[in-house]
Amino acid sequence: MEQIIKAMDMVASTKLIRARESLDGIRPIYLNLKRIVTELGKQMENAEHKFFKERTDTKNTLYVVLTSDRGLSGSYNSNILSKALKHMNKGKNEKLIVVGTKGIDFFKREGKDIIRSVYDISDDNVFYGTENMAQNIHDVFLSDEVDIEEVYLVYTHFENVLTLEPKIEKLLPVEMDESDENYITDIKFEPGTDNFIDHVVPLYLHMSLFRAFSEAHTSEQAARMVSMDAAGKNANDLVEDLNRVYNRKRQAEITQELSEIVGSAESMKKGGTDDY
Repeated sequence: MEQIIKAMDMVASTKLIRARESLDGIRPIYLNLKRIVTELGKQMENAEHKFFKERTDTKNTLYVVLTSDRGLSGSYNSNILSKALKHMNKGKNEKLIVVGTKGIDFFKREGKDIIRSVYDISDDNVFYGTENMAQNIHDVFLSDEVDIEEVYLVYTHFENVLTLEPKIEKLLPVEMDESDENYITDIKFEPGTDNFIDHVVPLYLHMSLFRAFSEAHTSEQAARMVSMDAAGKNANDLVEDLNRVYNRKRQAEITQELSEIVGSAESMKKGGTDDY
C-alpha cells in the first residue's frame, strides 16, 4: 500500500507541473480578454446590451460547476460543492452544467436540474470541449425559450500548492471591475460595436471556461499530491505503531517463555532434591 501511495504521489506531482505550465500560459490571454470586454461594457451605448445589462429581479440562473471525476484529493470536491450549493439556495430557479462525476452524483442527490453532464475529459480535448460548452452557454443565454438571466462559473482557483480557493464568478452579464480606473472607454470599432461584441464575447466565454478548467485541474492535482503525501506519512506512522506493538508483544512472549523455563528448572531442581 505504501508503494502504491508513493506512485500516486509521483503521478500527481508530474501532472501538477504540466498543469501549472498550461495555466501560466492561459492566464494572460484571459486577463487581456477580460479587460477588453470590460472596456466594452463601460461604454454607454453598450450598457443596455444583454451581455452587459445587470438585472435586479433575476429568477433563472445557470451554474457551470467544475469538479473532478476521481476522489483521493482531500477536501477538493467537498469545498467547491458546498460553496456552490450555498450560493444556489437563494430562491432562484437553477439550471446546472456539471463537469466531473463527483459533482454530477452530488447534485443528482440534491435534486438539482442538470441540463448537461460532462465527465471523463482527456487533457487533449479540454480546449475544444470548452469551446463547445462556451457556444452552448452563449446560445442558451440569448435564447428566449430558456430565459437564462445570469450565468455563474464555479471552480477552484489555484494560488499555490497549499492554497486552493473555491470561487464563484459571474460570466454573464459581464461584471464590471470598478477597482481599476484605467480602462479606455472611448474606443471606436469598425464596422461597429455590436459586430465586435458578437465576436469577442464568445471568445471571452471560451477563454474563461478554458482558464477555469486549467485552474481546477491544477488545483485537483495539487490537492491529490498533498493528500497522497499526507497518506504516505500516515502509512509510515501506522507501520511504526504496528512495529512497536509487535515488538512489545514479542518481548512479552519472550519474557513469558524465559519465566516458564526458569520456573521449570527450579521445579526440576526441587524435585530432584526430594527424590535423592
